[in-house]
Amino acid sequence: MSLIRELFQQQKQILDHFFHTVDCEAIDSVLYTLSQCRGAIVLSGVGKSGLIAQKISATLVSTGTRSYFLSPSNALHGDIGNVHSDDVVICLSKSGSSQELIDLIPFIHQKTKQTIAVISKTASKLEKLCAQTVYLPVQRELCPHDLAPTSSTAIQLIFGDTLAIALMKKRGFGIEDFAANHPAGLLGRKITLRVEDVMLKGDLLPLCKSTDKLIDVLHELSMKRCGCLLIVNERRQLEGIFTDGDLRRSVQSKGAAALESTLQELMTRNAKSISPGKLALHAMQIMEEDPHRLITVLPVLEGTSLVGLLRMHDILQAGL
Repeated sequence: MSLIRELFQQQKQILDHFFHTVDCEAIDSVLYTLSQCRGAIVLSGVGKSGLIAQKISATLVSTGTRSYFLSPSNALHGDIGNVHSDDVVICLSKSGSSQELIDLIPFIHQKTKQTIAVISKTASKLEKLCAQTVYLPVQRELCPHDLAPTSSTAIQLIFGDTLAIALMKKRGFGIEDFAANHPAGLLGRKITLRVEDVMLKGDLLPLCKSTDKLIDVLHELSMKRCGCLLIVNERRQLEGIFTDGDLRRSVQSKGAAALESTLQELMTRNAKSISPGKLALHAMQIMEEDPHRLITVLPVLEGTSLVGLLRMHDILQAGL
């Protein structure tokens, strides 16, 4: 067994022990406290626990919960002024004996009584000082000397991120809210780019009528380079779709006679479609939902009227 695989297996065993022994009822109690918080959720910690506290705070903010990180040392030099009576302060410490946090808690209690200790050793000083306690069981560190914070910080992060998502779900923080907080980068494109932003429309659409013969519209299929024909009636309502794949299958089954067939005989009725206001990401999911029959083009309908065509090529070009 390779060293990495062996360490992965050890880490899995440590995490399994955590999941099997953690007190979920105690965490449920903390979740209730946080869900009732009218102020900010303040995270604090020292060393590696401090870095995890910063990450948890960032996750809370991005998922719709007011939060910030409070450095214990900076707090005693002015930053404690950011803490208000409606805030909840969460202190992360594996040992529960971080002196900086122990020195900080009495001054925090002058601001708010809502304090939570998140520790991995029972009967600690921090536990006695805080109003609530969550015990995160850590069998041992992945470090061969059981010293470097490795498994314990992973467990702290699992705890914090799970709480953040629980709060997100409780508050009904949806994808539209997420989009407002993440306008840039790949994530921003995924949750802000809409079908109407990338679809083909107007003269670029490969349109024909159900009464047209295939031989008469082959130039439309070729020139528009969309990989399909959209069959519409006089009111521009979609009646069906005819794809490059349909062309191959028609020629294979009918031979040259397929060219004299009308689109009404060859088209696929009840084609999947999407509305222009939907997310492009949602359109991509529709196209890929059947791995055995991937869709590369998707008609765009406003009500019953055809307004555009979305190609997988255009979605990929947009960077999704």
